[in-house]
This record gives sequence, C-alpha cells and structure tokens, in this order.
Amino acid sequence: MEQNELYPIFLKASHLNILIVGGGNVGLEKLTFLLKSSPNANVQMVAPKFLPETLELANRHKVEITMALYDQSFLNGKHMVVACTDKVGVNEQVYHDCRERSILVNVADNPPYCDFYMGGIVTKGNVKVAISTNGKSPTTAKRLRQFFEDVIPDNIDDLVKNLNEYRKTLKGNFEEKVETLNEFTKGLLDGEPNKGQTKK
Repeated sequence: MEQNELYPIFLKASHLNILIVGGGNVGLEKLTFLLKSSPNANVQMVAPKFLPETLELANRHKVEITMALYDQSFLNGKHMVVACTDKVGVNEQVYHDCRERSILVNVADNPPYCDFYMGGIVTKGNVKVAISTNGKSPTTAKRLRQFFEDVIPDNIDDLVKNLNEYRKTLKGNFEEKVETLNEFTKGLLDGEPNKGQTKK
C-alpha cells in the first residue's frame, strides 16, 4: 500500500516572505486559502493583471500587488512560492528557479513540481487540524475537513486554554508533567472528560 511520506508542519506565515505568481482564479483561491488560515501573512503577488476580488482581498490584508510578468528577481528574499499562472511554461520556470535557490515551491495542480501541498484545514481557536491526501484528491481533503469541522466541538478552545493554565501549575520534571496531563486528558478519547477537567 502506498504511504503518505509528507512531514506536516505549521508555518508562521507572518514571519515569512511569500510570493504568489498568478492573478487569476487559482491565484485568488490560493490567496484566500492562505489568508483564511494566516490573516497576517506577508504576501507579494505578481501578475500582469488581477481579478477585482483579488485586489479587494489584498487591500484588506498585508498583500503587495505587483503588476508585472514573472521574473526570477521576484524570488529575492522569499521563503515560499506558489506558482499558479495559466501558462505551464511559466509555472515550471518558477519551480526550477526556486529549486536553484532552495526556496520551497508549490506549482498548482502539478504534484511533481511541488515541495509542499496546501491541504484542508480546520481551525477552532487555538486548535488547527491539517489534512493531506498526498496531492491525490483535494476533494477528499475537502470532505474530511467538513467532517472534522462538524465533529470537533466549538468549545475545544476553552479546553485547550484551561489545560494550558493547569499545566503551568504542575510540579515535577517534564516526564512527570506529561504523565499527569496524559492521565488528565485520556477521557477525551472516549468523549468523557475526567472529573474536574472544566475547572477554570
């Protein structure tokens, strides 16, 4: 059976310089997805023209709009790039330019030209769940996202904050704290929180 070997990480997009090459529908989709999860992301978009919706969204966030054809000079100082123009040759050029500079790159709808995928994301306060199908089925990732949005309770963030406060009161070394928290939260697996868990 094929295995998903991707390594999931959560990036602090507000600390990175991100470039999106393309101003059409896919560019708007990628920007919307990114800003929904990371509203303070540092983003520059490059394209000869942009959709009005893209310009409006960019105006509400920290997005620099550059009306120009792609040039490799736009990669200077970038940490991550998404290529989503309607020209396959341009997208692949972006990929090769990024690889030469060791910049992480995603070429939309072209898995072999991706260092990373933008999976489905569920966010409830401080809790975030990311879903990947290894680039095989975005539709499945979307359905799983909808499932987790339904099953993860809206008050999960209260639990996280309470446990964070409780953790600060614990004595002992790291292993002892982990053991205490594991015991305290094991009721989450069967949906029955331990007694006293909701104390604030």
